[in-house]
Amino acid sequence: MRIVLCYPVLDRHVAQIQTAAPEWEVVNAGQERVDELLPTADIFIGHAKVPVNWDRVLEAGRLKWIQSSAAGLDHCLVPGVIESEILVSSASGLFAPQVAEQTFSLLFGLLRTAPLFFRAEQKREFIRLPTDDLRGKTVGIVGMGGNGRMLARMLKPWDIKLVATDHFPVDQPSELDAFFPADRLDELLAMSDVVLLTLPLNEHTKGLFDANRFKQMRPGSLLINVARGSVVVENDLVDALKSGQLAGAGLDVTEVEPLSPDSLLWDDPRVMISPHVGAQSSRRVDDTTDFACVNLKRYLGGELPYNRVDKVLGFPHPSVVWRPRNK
Repeated sequence: MRIVLCYPVLDRHVAQIQTAAPEWEVVNAGQERVDELLPTADIFIGHAKVPVNWDRVLEAGRLKWIQSSAAGLDHCLVPGVIESEILVSSASGLFAPQVAEQTFSLLFGLLRTAPLFFRAEQKREFIRLPTDDLRGKTVGIVGMGGNGRMLARMLKPWDIKLVATDHFPVDQPSELDAFFPADRLDELLAMSDVVLLTLPLNEHTKGLFDANRFKQMRPGSLLINVARGSVVVENDLVDALKSGQLAGAGLDVTEVEPLSPDSLLWDDPRVMISPHVGAQSSRRVDDTTDFACVNLKRYLGGELPYNRVDKVLGFPHPSVVWRPRNK
């Protein structure tokens, strides 16, 4: 019985997982050997960032459970895995505080005209420029998984109106003034001064924010994307900025990563870009390992893991999402 790891573990993390599963062989494949060793795994914990021959994994018929070390699952939810009996669970919500902080950095950077101040600083120009406020605005959150719910909790004290949409509009957080099903997205866009994207990437959300959707947004609004780059059609975003339909965009993710040096987004002073670092944390590997061990003990004890995913939708139902109180 073998557990194969593929995230940046240290020896102490491997030992911690071994303690949680004392009768199992634990192998740290790393990105260098994950394609080679994945067909030999009964359990896979991690996130392969290199190409994996999933057909070979499925033909081996050994893999029973994937515990992703990321919230996004496009790295493993290939058609064969979706159609198989392999159980998949995610890290949804595990790094929600960090994603929220990254969202704040982009949002307040745009509101307080940080890109223009940075440019002036490089020229040693001490000039005042107009700024904007968050207070009094309507903020719309698209996707109320772990990240969306954390954002709602952290944003509410800012004296704003807070609205959201989700595929499963259940268990409405007390911070929300309105909670809509996903098919009322355009209604949310029409009322929002700021739109925060925290939704998963799947066949329903890929390219969701295109030219037509940008036209539904309030003129002069801001878009912040800390979800997946491919939920936004980048050329249409550029056009929406050019036309003034959007006043600015904060992007931790882009349609193609890394963002091409030729992209018009780089030079636009109304755009802030960070290189997909929203979930970065000095404790990321520690927290990932702690969570993996919680789920390992559940799985080996005959219980279903937290964050088990609806493989067609690509994310877990809110009722099975891990919360700190579930520890």
